[in-house]
Amino acid sequence: MQDGTWLYHGSPIQRIELVKLFSSVLRREADGSFWLVTPVERGRVEVDDAPFVAAELVAEGAGIGQSVRVRTNVDEWLALGPQHLLRLRRRKGQATDAGPVPYVEVRAGLEARLARPVYYELVERGNEYRHAGTQRFGVWSEGVFFPLDQA
Repeated sequence: MQDGTWLYHGSPIQRIELVKLFSSVLRREADGSFWLVTPVERGRVEVDDAPFVAAELVAEGAGIGQSVRVRTNVDEWLALGPQHLLRLRRRKGQATDAGPVPYVEVRAGLEARLARPVYYELVERGNEYRHAGTQRFGVWSEGVFFPLDQA
C-alpha cells in the first residue's frame, strides 16, 4: 500500500519484525520488478509506488553543515547525502498537473517515499542557495545540496 503497509493476500502484516525481515531480502531487478530473495527461494512481490515510506525527520545544524536523517517505516535511519540521495520525481500513474514526489534512496534500486508531513518539515528547513551557477531553493545534508524546486 502507498502508506508503507506490507500486505499478504490482501491483509496487513501486523508483526513489524516480519516486515523488517522481508524488507532485508527485498531486491529490485533491472526490469523494475521487486523480489524477495533468500538463499533457498525467490518470490515476486507487488509494490504500489515505493517499498518504504520515510515517516520521521531529524535535522541537526544549518546550511551547508546541516545533516538531515529520515526514519523509514521499518525503523531504518538514513542520512540524506552521498549514500542516500534525495530526488523529486513523478509517481507512476500520477496526474501530469500534480507536483513532484520526494524519494530517498534506501539501497540499490530501492526507495522510500517521504510522507507528506516529513516532506513539509524538509521544505521548512530549505533556503535559497546559489548552486551550479543559479539561485535554487533546497536543503543541504552531509555536504550535498538537494534542490526542492523542480523535478
